Amino acid sequence: MSFIKNIFSKKVGSQNPLKWDMHNHLLFGIDDGSDSIEYSVEMAKMYVSLGYSKITSTPHIISDFYPNTGPIIQEKRDALQNELDNQNIPLTLDYAAEYYIDDSFVKKIKEKEPLLTFEGNHVLIETGFLNIPKNLHEVIFELQSSGYVPVLAHPERYTFFQSDYSEVERIFNTGVKFQINLLALIGYYSPMGKKLADWLIAKNYYHFLGTDAHSTKHLNLVPKVWQTKSFSKIDWARVENATI
Repeated sequence: MSFIKNIFSKKVGSQNPLKWDMHNHLLFGIDDGSDSIEYSVEMAKMYVSLGYSKITSTPHIISDFYPNTGPIIQEKRDALQNELDNQNIPLTLDYAAEYYIDDSFVKKIKEKEPLLTFEGNHVLIETGFLNIPKNLHEVIFELQSSGYVPVLAHPERYTFFQSDYSEVERIFNTGVKFQINLLALIGYYSPMGKKLADWLIAKNYYHFLGTDAHSTKHLNLVPKVWQTKSFSKIDWARVENATI
């Protein structure tokens, strides 16, 4: 933790306006994030050290791998919140989900099944990384027609966007909100991912910034993000999960 404290003593860290993380895998035992309540507590302590006070956890919902439901996710949230309260860890937990666009998700939309949302009617969605879904625009339209605001998780990570920036603009102009992963700004995922993230920031094509933390390893890297030129170029008035 001494590294984090040293970073916070510097100007950039002390002015970090992100107090709420709206994309992460903090909840335990339900996806590829934390595997135990003890590990989730360690992650929660790191969030507090980084200056966060609110977490909206977004477990994957993928029908073939992580068939999570609202009650399952809420049970995990409640258990973790109780443990944090018992240990006097000052972190408020909320929950939503990161929906993978598959047939099961399309069925949920068409059958008007209530979706897990954050900040009212925002729905976090993701796709596979290699190929753009043929029904992506249809899904976006169906979500918007149902009164939801689609938020596309980490657009900078999709290789189909990295090779076609015009498609990024096309999706953005449909009214979809974009959420950039913080670690993309240090090139954690790939050089092409960083290049696209920088372009998104330059074009003002973003609304949320998230850690997408699956582990303490990811959270350990967050202070490095604060020192980047990319981070310094963010227009914080655009970031809906920032405290200015």
